[in-house]
Amino acid sequence: MTETVVTELPPLNHRHHDVLRLRELLRDASARRTDGAFVLEGPRVVSDALDRGVALSGVYLGPGARRSFAPLVARLDAASVPLRDLKEGVLEKIGTTQTPQPVLAVAPLPPTVELDALAAGLVVVCVGVADPGNLGTIVRSSEAAGAAAVIVSNGVDPWNPKVVRGSAGAVLGVPIVVVESVVEALASLRARGWRAVGAEGSAALEYTEAELGGSVAVVFGSEAHGLPEDVTAALDAIVRIPMAGAIESLNVAVAASVLMFEAARQSRD
Repeated sequence: MTETVVTELPPLNHRHHDVLRLRELLRDASARRTDGAFVLEGPRVVSDALDRGVALSGVYLGPGARRSFAPLVARLDAASVPLRDLKEGVLEKIGTTQTPQPVLAVAPLPPTVELDALAAGLVVVCVGVADPGNLGTIVRSSEAAGAAAVIVSNGVDPWNPKVVRGSAGAVLGVPIVVVESVVEALASLRARGWRAVGAEGSAALEYTEAELGGSVAVVFGSEAHGLPEDVTAALDAIVRIPMAGAIESLNVAVAASVLMFEAARQSRD
């Protein structure tokens, strides 16, 4: 009887083509669009991707990760996901953080969702949101609030690694629609029965007094400039979140979360 010998592949160095691809996907939005793929960072997000049935094309492990995350490695093996180890120091060369995650996975970009295919309900619209942490938090809150989609325009790439990290894997759960014209997107939604509600600190109507249940698009502008005038003109209502003290405005991700969960409450009630 011949014994089967399993040959362990050597760890990859920073010049290997797989590692160079990882670096591009982490750092270049155009590479992500061209390749149709993006990177998930961290064992928790990778495990979540398996739970969601995402077809990972490869997983890369830092030194010691096989031992530290043995249950996850076993799941990946069982799912026939290709695994490769990385040499010492490679993560630091390709990563986008000072302390890079020891587990990286390449996942396909989710299929494009057309506006006319969206299910009725809450839609979150982000116009020019530039901070990836803010957009990640908005996507995370959107999934938690049961949103049908997040529409993104003229802001940070939603597959930026900081957005993916900030979303805690929610980019895999809620459809993200990238549009060039928010005005046209709102017109398309309104033609199908959605109301469009924006948020501004100077508005007279408090958010709890607005009709936010059912099919509603809640619209948020950039951190620096708020909503553009042409978008404001396309809204059915503008609301404010009352605040105590000397604070003039909330962080856009916080404001979005407040309105999303109010919309979810009104829909339940």
